[in-house]
Amino acid sequence: MKRIIATIALVGVFAVNLTLAQNPSQQPSAKGEMKESGSEVKEAGKTMGNQTKNGHVVSGAKGFGKHMGRAGKHFGKGVKKGAKQAGS
Repeated sequence: MKRIIATIALVGVFAVNLTLAQNPSQQPSAKGEMKESGSEVKEAGKTMGNQTKNGHVVSGAKGFGKHMGRAGKHFGKGVKKGAKQAGS
């Protein structure tokens, strides 16, 4: 009985979290985009290092490129938002 109640409670919590996570009205700020860019660069290094360490150089370079592309995308969005805020 306790297990059933706990399962129902967890499902309810996850359902509420997923519903709140899909709120498109909260866009990340310029600062948030820049932070996300830094996180992507960190992931790029980790991916390349781990793959290269295991002997998969090409796969590591591919992961590095994908993460660096995402980092550039976030950085560009942050610059755009910052310029809009500074210009207005």
